Amino acid sequence: AAAETSVLSLLQQYTKNLTPSALQHAQRTRVGVLSTIGLTGLTILSGAFVAGNDAGNAYNTYPLMDGRLVPWDDMVDPEKVPKWRNMFETTATVQFNHRMLGTCTALSAVGVAGYGLLKHPSSATAANRSLPSITPQVRRGLTALGGAAAAQMSLGVATLLNYVPIQLAACHQLGSLVVLTCGVYTAHSLRYAGKSAISKVGSGGGAAMAMRGLGSGGGGGGGMIEKGGAAVMSKVPRVKL
Repeated sequence: AAAETSVLSLLQQYTKNLTPSALQHAQRTRVGVLSTIGLTGLTILSGAFVAGNDAGNAYNTYPLMDGRLVPWDDMVDPEKVPKWRNMFETTATVQFNHRMLGTCTALSAVGVAGYGLLKHPSSATAANRSLPSITPQVRRGLTALGGAAAAQMSLGVATLLNYVPIQLAACHQLGSLVVLTCGVYTAHSLRYAGKSAISKVGSGGGAAMAMRGLGSGGGGGGGMIEKGGAAVMSKVPRVKL
């Protein structure tokens, strides 16, 4: 209990000592990661329908399906009533849904990883440079999330082109859990940028300004950082944020 309280206190200090621009960057990265987790869940669900309908044994080309990007003529079976059953029971529709969701998930994961790792708010003071918007744990999570999602999409395409061999199919299913795990790990590591952590900090420092400026896109006030920033950052690698 004492260790948990200590980690929570350190999280609050870290949040309080971030500049408004740094905190906004962390918040937006967290939103992107949570969105990727949601897309991953939907993609996994659509993959279950692909497996259930043996949809992977048809349209074994990529990115086109039977020479078309969207096989409209094959996506609706007039014999299926009601029509919404086509979303779950028609081979062309089921595979198309999985393709689109998988592509969106991979792009989302790579995009948020790039945003979090490459786009950093400007630093105005020496103390601020020692307190980045993302911690080492978040950096590892973003790297793993982007890499796992790209590998998972490549594995899915390879599985399709090779007519779903059992070895590749099993690896593809396992890969979906890897992507989901990376997303959850990264979101958990970013909890210092969540609303609950910011609300506990109160009105101090950059946290309040970031909450006011997030919706409007503001990111000023780089000099409004607490003097204890460097001391907090020196402890971060020793705890799992």
